[in-house]
Parts: sequence; structure tokens; C-alpha cells
Amino acid sequence: MGSRVVRMLRNVNLENRVQREISKEKPRPAPRHAVTQQTDHDGNVGTVHQKNNDLLSNLKSVYVDSINTQTVKSIKKGVSMDDETKCRPTKFFLPENSYGLANLTEVPRGKLTITEAIKAVGSHQNEPQTWTSQKIAKEYSLDLKETKSLLEFFIPFQVQIFPPENVKQLKVV
Repeated sequence: MGSRVVRMLRNVNLENRVQREISKEKPRPAPRHAVTQQTDHDGNVGTVHQKNNDLLSNLKSVYVDSINTQTVKSIKKGVSMDDETKCRPTKFFLPENSYGLANLTEVPRGKLTITEAIKAVGSHQNEPQTWTSQKIAKEYSLDLKETKSLLEFFIPFQVQIFPPENVKQLKVV
């Protein structure tokens, strides 16, 4: 109810107020500052804006040719483009439509799916003598340094259930 009253008071005599504002004389903008001539570092006035034919002829003689930077990077690494683009088949699959993740059939070399990472880290934790970092790197086509980092820093989910403090624990006899 209060908003209606405020709106009515705001709109009272609106057209007259608009006409009064439109008919007012607009303020003149302030005059601009006179621009001084720019000088270059030698103190010559106006040479910055003059056309220099010697510089234009030098600019016309320049020719730039670009190369594919990805090819250059792969040559520097010592890996050909064919080896880099090859994919390996995935080792493990999730059950159909689980966790909202799509099952991939091919993974680029040097990469892992989440399922493979969990499987590799889990097998290393269960049998560290059998599943060494070298074996995992070879099995999944990974770099040895990255595999060691994966095994050190990637911790799969661990579920721990703590009993409430106020409930007495049952003693097994």
C-alpha cells in the first residue's frame, strides 16, 4: 500500500518537470587545453609525425615467416609427432553409467583415467613389492618421475568411522 502512495507522489506533475528539464539551456563544456607540439628525444619539433621514406623502405623489405611451434617443441623433446599422438587402450573400466563418468576407450600416452589412477595407487598400497613405481610407469606408459609423484601425493579415498563419544563401546568377550 505504501509503495502505491509513493509512486503516485513521485508521478505528480511528471510531464511538467520533464518539459522544464528539456527546455533548460545545456551547460557549455570547458574549453580544451591548447596542445603543445611534441618533441622527440633530440629536441626536434614535429619529426615524430613526419613521414620518413628510409624507414618505410626498410619496413617493406622485412619478411616474416612463421613455423608450426608444436612441431618445433616435439623435435626439441626428441619425440616424433607420431609417437606423441598415439593412444593406448584403457586397462580398467567402471560399471556402466557409474558416477556420471563416461568410459573412455583410448587414453593418450602419459595420461591416466581416474579409474586407472585409483587402481594403480591401490595396488601399490596393497602390494608395494610387486607394484613398484617402475612397473606402474611401464604398465600405463607414464614418466617415472610423474609416477613417483603420483604414488607419493595421490591418496585414494579412505573411509574411517569413528564411534560417537557418548555411546559405550561393546566389549567382545
